[in-house]
Amino acid sequence: MKFFNTAGTCRPNEHYMVDITDRLEIIRKMVAKGDYFCINRGRQYGKTTTLKAISNTFSDEYCVFSISFEGISDSSFAEEEKLYSTFVRLLAQQFKWVPLKGLDDEVKNEIISFTDTHKERCSETELTDFISTICHYNTKRILLLIDEVDQAGNFASFLKFLGILRGMFLNRDVIPTFQSVILAGVYDIKNLKLKIRPEEQHQYNSPWNIAVPFDVDMSLSAEGIAGMLREYKVDHELEFDEKYIAQMIRDYTSGYPFLVSRLCQIIETEQFSWNKEGVLKAVNAILLERNTLFDNMIKKMDEYPELKQLLKSILFWGNDKSYNPDEKYIQVASMFNYITNKEGKIAITCRIMEVRLYNLFISEKEYSSFYMQGQIDKNQFVKNGIIDMPLLMTRFIDHMNQTYKMDRENEFIEDDGRKIFLTYLRPIINGVGSYHIEEQTRDHDRMDIVVDYLGKQYVIELKIWRGNAYNERGEEQLCRYLEYFDLQTGYLLSFCFNKNKKSGLLPPVEINGRTLVEAIV
Repeated sequence: MKFFNTAGTCRPNEHYMVDITDRLEIIRKMVAKGDYFCINRGRQYGKTTTLKAISNTFSDEYCVFSISFEGISDSSFAEEEKLYSTFVRLLAQQFKWVPLKGLDDEVKNEIISFTDTHKERCSETELTDFISTICHYNTKRILLLIDEVDQAGNFASFLKFLGILRGMFLNRDVIPTFQSVILAGVYDIKNLKLKIRPEEQHQYNSPWNIAVPFDVDMSLSAEGIAGMLREYKVDHELEFDEKYIAQMIRDYTSGYPFLVSRLCQIIETEQFSWNKEGVLKAVNAILLERNTLFDNMIKKMDEYPELKQLLKSILFWGNDKSYNPDEKYIQVASMFNYITNKEGKIAITCRIMEVRLYNLFISEKEYSSFYMQGQIDKNQFVKNGIIDMPLLMTRFIDHMNQTYKMDRENEFIEDDGRKIFLTYLRPIINGVGSYHIEEQTRDHDRMDIVVDYLGKQYVIELKIWRGNAYNERGEEQLCRYLEYFDLQTGYLLSFCFNKNKKSGLLPPVEINGRTLVEAIV
C-alpha cells in the first residue's frame, strides 16, 4: 500500500502524491518552444520529483536523458576536460540497466563508443561534436535534465560547461543540439557567482543568460492536497472531510511540499485523527523536531546576521521591508524559500516557519527569566482542559511590573512587549498546544495571537496603547476576528507607557454580542 514520503523522490506507484499535471503541461509548452531554464527552489521543494515526472511523461515525445550531479566527486569537477568526460559517462549510464525510450540503436552505440575512448578526458571540441552527433542522428529530439547542479556550483569548470551549452543554443540553426535543457538546484544559475571564488567571478558572470524565467508555482494547492487525501481515505476506508483538512494543511504550510507530506506522515504514523485536533497535534510535533529544512534555515541566519535581524523585525515589531532582490542575504533567503515577495514586501514563506522562528528567537537568553517564570506558573492556568486566560494575563502583568520595578537599569523597550509575552506563553502551552500569529494583523502597533490548546482556540490581541480612540478601533477589529473564528470571548493585552494609566485586568466589556477581556501592562 502507498505511504507518505519525505525521503527522496516521490513515485506515483509507491507514494501518496499531489497531482502535478497542470505544472507539467506548462513545462511541456516550454520544452516544445525549445526553452532552456532552471528549476530553482528550496530544499525538499519537489524539484527532483518534478524532473522524474518530466522524464516519465515526456518520453513518448522526446528521448529524455535525466542525470544528476549528486554524489559526483569533486575531482570530477576540478578540471574542464574531466567534467566533460564525466558528463558523457552519466549519459551512458542512462541505458546501462534499463532501455532508454526513444534512443536509436545507432546513437546508443555511438555513446558507448565515445565513452570508452574518453574515460578520463574530453576536450571542448570533442564534447561539442559528440552532442551535435547524437542530437542530429537520433530520430526523436533529445531533452536533457540535470539535477543537483549545486553540487558543481563551486567549480568554474561547470560554468564553462554551461557556456558550451549556451554557445550551441545560440547556434542551433546550424549546429544540432538539445531540444531543451532543464537544470534543477537551489541556487539560480545567474547567482552561482555567489559560490565561485571572487577572483574567478569576472570570467563567468553570464553562463546561462539564454535561460527563460521559470515562474511556475510549485507549491501544492489545497485542491491538490485534497485529491491526495481523497485517495488515502479510500485506500484506508476512512471518513473525514478531506477538503477541510487540506485547507488547514495549506494554511500552515503554504503548500511547501516537504511540510505538506511531513504533516500527513505524522498524522498517519502517530495515528492522530484526521480532524482539526489531529492536524494541530501534527503541527506541534513538527515544530519540536529536528529536520534538514529547519537546520539549514538556522545555518543561513548564522551566515547572514542581517537576515536574522530582518526576520526578527518582521515577526516581533511588524516592520515592513521592501523586497530588494539585489541584497545578497535576500537573494539567498529567497532561493532557499525562507522568504517570499508578497506585493513588494518581504514575507516569511509559511506559518510553520514563522512559529519555528518565533520559538527560536524567544528561546534566546534576553528574556529567559520570563520563560522560566512561565514554566513555574503553567500549572495554575489549565482547569479541565481550558486555559484561564484572564489569570494568565494577570500573572504576566504582575511579573512585568515586578521585573521592571526591581531592575531600574533594565529599561523596558516598547517594541519588545510582544516578544516578552510570547516568551512567557510558550512554556505554558508547549508540548500540548501551539500558537500562530495572524499575518494580516501584524504591524508595528498590533498583533493577533491564535492559541490552539486541546481543541480550543483563544485569540489574544497584543497592541501598543495609543489612546482611547485607537483602543476602540482595536476592540471592533477583534470582534470581527472573533466572528471569523466563531468564538465568543477575546482578549486584549495593551502595553501602555502613560504613567497615569493604571495597569491590571479591566472589567469585561460586551461589544457586538462578544465578550472582550482587556488588560493593561
